[in-house]
Amino acid sequence: MTTTDLPVVPHWIDGAPLETAGSRTAPVYNPALGTATKNVGLADAATVDDAVRAAASAFAPWRDTSIARRQAIVFRFRELLNERKGELAEIITSEHGKVLSDAAGEIQRGLEVVELATGFPHLVKGEYSENVSTGVDVYSFKQPLGVVGIISPFNFPAMVPLWFFPVAIAVGNTVVLKPSEKDPSAAVWMAELWKEAGLPDGVFNVVHGDKTAVDGLLTHPDVASISFVGSTPIAQYIYETAARHGKRVQALGGAKNHMLVLPDADLDLVADQAINAGFGSAGERCMAVSVVLAVDPVADELVAKVRERIANLRVGDGTRDPDMGPLVTREHRDKVASYIDVAATDGAKVVVDGRDVAPDGAPDGFWLGPTLLDHVPTTSRAYTEEIFGPVLSVVRVSSFDEGVELINSGEFGNGTAIFTNDGGAARRFQNEVEVGMIGINVPIPVPVAYYSFGGWKHSLFGDAKAYGPQAFDFFTRQKAVTSRWLDPATHGGINLGFPRND
Repeated sequence: MTTTDLPVVPHWIDGAPLETAGSRTAPVYNPALGTATKNVGLADAATVDDAVRAAASAFAPWRDTSIARRQAIVFRFRELLNERKGELAEIITSEHGKVLSDAAGEIQRGLEVVELATGFPHLVKGEYSENVSTGVDVYSFKQPLGVVGIISPFNFPAMVPLWFFPVAIAVGNTVVLKPSEKDPSAAVWMAELWKEAGLPDGVFNVVHGDKTAVDGLLTHPDVASISFVGSTPIAQYIYETAARHGKRVQALGGAKNHMLVLPDADLDLVADQAINAGFGSAGERCMAVSVVLAVDPVADELVAKVRERIANLRVGDGTRDPDMGPLVTREHRDKVASYIDVAATDGAKVVVDGRDVAPDGAPDGFWLGPTLLDHVPTTSRAYTEEIFGPVLSVVRVSSFDEGVELINSGEFGNGTAIFTNDGGAARRFQNEVEVGMIGINVPIPVPVAYYSFGGWKHSLFGDAKAYGPQAFDFFTRQKAVTSRWLDPATHGGINLGFPRND
């Protein structure tokens, strides 16, 4: 079968799949096989416009649908997703490469946001104050924005969209989702699930594509907001372009997450958690720990423990229950692998070289095993840049203060962690570190759904973080009403003075 004979992943517009829009396509690979298994259509400007127009037409009827009806549909979507999450996990593994258990885990975390969204009536309630002035009441209420655009990354094809669209839809918006063209099928699957749950046509739409599709959403006059997760350069472009076109924007960028290990820490616990946080999902997580800051004198012992554990990890096809799967594309695999040479050239010691891995999978898969680098110079690109793969760097520091200074001097501020048994040190760390999400003896401090997710500095552009309370503010806008019902006999007459509340 040639690539032109492969099935095409359709767009989803106005409640139905659309396979023929546009002439450009891109291959979608199974990373464990290293071969293309389908194509995806790349939307042109007209296709994006069709999706936005469908969402715009559906907005007023959906906004005016009763809270009870909207809540029932979100509940039904939650039940269907929970019942059939195994299907979705298999789709994710086949296109992203992560192991099935990891795919199931991302769906479960996405479900938490759906569950949060089911409680939206309480979270969008307004306020009421009676008799703020004689015979005058003031009250407020929240209304949806309109058509909202979501641009999601390849590394979490289900979870990241689920961070945004359940809340957006529940509070009365309509959605156009642009998933990654590398693993697009999960988005269409969820669109079909929404339809089965009873969501009206046009409320949830999916357009696939590249920069053409992205720019179409960023500049379309009928799109009210943009939500994005991805690398920092793209996040900055998304934020600046969408804001310039008058849109509300939340753009979550890249990361270089550090784990500070104090001498009193349990090094067996630290080694286990460094493995989990560094190599889970092949390191393709914005919350992955990529740097271990080992405070003297624990580095040698810790490196030995991590190396010992890496030797027992199995890399292979995600359907065969390994510990770690392949990377998403051959190009990405090669880019990540190139940092190993960069680190070695800059003076780091390559303790474990993932390029030597013997995977349990097809020889053409996009394999790179867990890699451990020691004595990494902080001037090396292997330290300063986001690698986004299974490469764990150890940097040796002399003190708590030096470790915090290194964390705070970086351009990113997404996630960080400290491992210690000293409560005072942990409390000082959470106060002084300039990072948005902090773990204390927790390596991947992703907040639960009823808090909000997002970093500081170049890890977040815009004021609003994802999900949690900030999501309900981001996807709505408030009206405040000052009301007086006049008695014609006592209306007060003419008074040009500034209104007083007496």
